[in-house]
Amino acid sequence: MGWSDIFAALFKRLPILCVLAMTSWAAAGQDPLREAIDHAVSRVKPALVQIRVVTVDYPDGREKKSEAYGSGVIISKTGFVVTNHHVAGHPARLFCILSNREELEAELVGTDALSDIAVLRIKARTPREFPFAVFGDSSLVQVGDRVLAMGSPVSISQSVTLGIVSNTEMILPRMLERFGFRMMLDGEDVGSLVRWIAHDAAIYGGNSGGPLVNLRGEVIGVNEISLGLAGAIPSNLARSVANQIIEQGAVTRAWLGLKIQPQLKHAKPGAGALVSGVIGGSPAERAGFRSGDLLMALDGREVEVRFREQLPLFQQQLAELPVGRETEALVLRKGHRKVLKVTAVARQPKELKTFELKEWGMAVRNISFLAAKEMKRDGTDGVLVMSIRPGGPCGEAKPPIGPGDILIALDGKPLRNGEELAGFTRRITENREEPAPVLVEFERKAERYLTVVRVGNQEMEDPGMERKKAWLDVSTQVLTRSLAERLGLPGRTGVRLTGIYKGGSAEKAGLRVGDLIVAIDGEKIPASNDRDREVFPAMLRQRDIGQTVTLEVIRDGRESVVKAQLVRAPMLAREMRKYRNEAFEFTVRDIVFLDKADNKWEPSQRGVLVENVVTGGWASIGNLNNGDLILEVAGAEVDGLGSFKKAMKRIEEERPQSVVFHVLRGIHRLYVELEPDWDGSR
Repeated sequence: MGWSDIFAALFKRLPILCVLAMTSWAAAGQDPLREAIDHAVSRVKPALVQIRVVTVDYPDGREKKSEAYGSGVIISKTGFVVTNHHVAGHPARLFCILSNREELEAELVGTDALSDIAVLRIKARTPREFPFAVFGDSSLVQVGDRVLAMGSPVSISQSVTLGIVSNTEMILPRMLERFGFRMMLDGEDVGSLVRWIAHDAAIYGGNSGGPLVNLRGEVIGVNEISLGLAGAIPSNLARSVANQIIEQGAVTRAWLGLKIQPQLKHAKPGAGALVSGVIGGSPAERAGFRSGDLLMALDGREVEVRFREQLPLFQQQLAELPVGRETEALVLRKGHRKVLKVTAVARQPKELKTFELKEWGMAVRNISFLAAKEMKRDGTDGVLVMSIRPGGPCGEAKPPIGPGDILIALDGKPLRNGEELAGFTRRITENREEPAPVLVEFERKAERYLTVVRVGNQEMEDPGMERKKAWLDVSTQVLTRSLAERLGLPGRTGVRLTGIYKGGSAEKAGLRVGDLIVAIDGEKIPASNDRDREVFPAMLRQRDIGQTVTLEVIRDGRESVVKAQLVRAPMLAREMRKYRNEAFEFTVRDIVFLDKADNKWEPSQRGVLVENVVTGGWASIGNLNNGDLILEVAGAEVDGLGSFKKAMKRIEEERPQSVVFHVLRGIHRLYVELEPDWDGSR
C-alpha cells in the first residue's frame, strides 16, 4: 500500500477519528471552552429568574391587563432582581419563577424608562438568602469575546445560548430613524442614553431582561433588543441605575434643556458638540446658550461629539451633573470662546403615570414640563385625556370629550392635576346612586369647549319580568318543504321536535324527539320555511296556561293524536337579574330552566352563570371564562345571585391576596385563582 492509499483511507475515516479525538479530549477534561461555559453557567444559573408579569395598558378609557413573560437576574442575597423596564415597568402583579421552579411574588422597587432598567424585589414567605450573580466591568468587553445569553425565551423555563461580541458601541442605524423607528419607551428615547453591546448569541421574545454573561460568570449586560444582532445594555450603566433605584427608589438625572447633535461633517476636526436647539424656559436658556454654539467643555470635562456613537456617552455625562449647583460651560460662538454658568435641575419624565377614572369612562395623566412645551402650552395645569370608553360618560357628553383633550375646569373651578380630579370625583359620587352632572371646560388644540358629563357608575338595571304565557316544554325545527318531501310528506307543514325537556309536560304526554306536529286543536301549523320559527310558539301563546291541547302528530309515517298540557313559559336569560363586579370586571346572572336543560344539569343545580368576562380584567387574567358556572367563592357555596354578591362584597372588604372560584366548565370542575392588585386600586 502506497502513501496515497494510506492518506485516502485516513480521509475516509477522518470524521470518525475527529469524533474519537473530541470524545477523548472531553473525557480528559481538555475542552477549555466547555469548561469555561460550565463554570459561567454554574455561577449565574441559580440566580436566573423567569418573570411573570400582569402588565397594564389604557385603551378605550379603561385599564386593560395582560399577562407576559420576561427574564431577570438576582443581584443580591436579599432578592433584588434586575430586568428591563419594558418587561416589568408597568405591573399590576409580579411573580418570579426561580431556577428550582419555585414561584414567588415580587414587587417593583423602581423603574427607569430612559435606560430600560427596572428593579424588583422578591417577597420571600420566610426569611432567606437568595443565590445571586455579580456584575462585571462592561468597559473591558472587547469585540470577539465569547458571551452567553441567559434567560427564558418564549416562556421556556431557562435557556443558554453562546455567541461572540460583535460590536461594543452599537447604536440604531440612521436608516431606521429616517423611517421613524426609535427605541421609545414612555416617550423616552432609550438610544439617546444607551450604547448597546452587540452580540450574536440567539435571543428571542422572553429573553428581555436576562443577563449577558462572560466566561468568568459575570453579568456584563442586560439583554434588550434583537435586530439581527442582539443588543445588551452595558452592565456599568445597568448597575449604576439599579443601585440608584435600590437606594432611593428612582433615578435622579440632571437636565439643562440642550438639544445636542454631532458636529457637521465638514466642520474643522476637533473637540466640541453642536448645540442645535435650546428649550424655552430651561436652565440652558437662562444661562444664555444659543443654537449654533459649540460646547467645548462642561463642568471641567472636555466634550467631544463628532460621531453619532459618541452622543449616548455625552448624554450620560450630562445626566451626571450635580443638580442644583452652578456649573461652568465653555462654548465656542462665532470663533470666540465664552464661559456660561448654568444650574442643572432634576430631569422629569416626559410621560407621567396614566390612571383610570371609571366614573368618567376615561384614562388620564398629568402633564409634564416637556409635554407642555411640545403642546405649546404655558404651564402644566390641566389633565390630559389619553383614551375614552365607548358609550361611557365622556363619550356620551355633547360635545364628547376625546383623546388628546385637556380638562382645565370643573363646574367653573380651575383644575390643576389628576389628584384634584380624583378627589372631586370621590366627593360628587359618594353615597350617590345616580350619575352627577358636571360642567367641564376642556381644551382641544387652540379652542376651548364646554360640555356636561354625567359622572358615576350606574347600577345594572333590573330587566323586569315579561308577562308569562303558555308554553310546551319542547324544542323544535320547522318542517321545511324540502324536509317534508324527503320524509315522503310533500305539502305538509308544521314542526319537528328536536328536544324534550326531562320531567316536563311533553315527556309525560308521550311526545318523542322526531315527532312531527302538524296541527293544534285541529288548526294547521302554517310553518314551512326557516323564517317561520316563531309560528308554533305564537300559536301556543294564544292559549291559556294549564290548558290541554290536542296535537296531531306524525310518527314513523303514521298519524296519531296526543293530548298535552301547556305550562307556564320559563324565565329567559334576558329577564334575569345581573351583577357586574367592577374590581374583577365580569358579569354573572342567575341560571334559568333553559340553562339547566341545555347543559343537562339536574333541576336542583345551583350557582351563578358567568355571562361576560371583560378582556384585560382580573377575571380574564385569572382564566375565568364566559359560560362558567360558579359553584363556590372562597370555599363558600353559591346558591344564587344574592349569596354571590354578599361573598364578593366580603372579599372586597377583606382584600385577600388571591380569590378562588370553584367552577363547572362543561363536564369538568376546576378551581380558578384570581390574584388582584388591591393596593393599586384597580
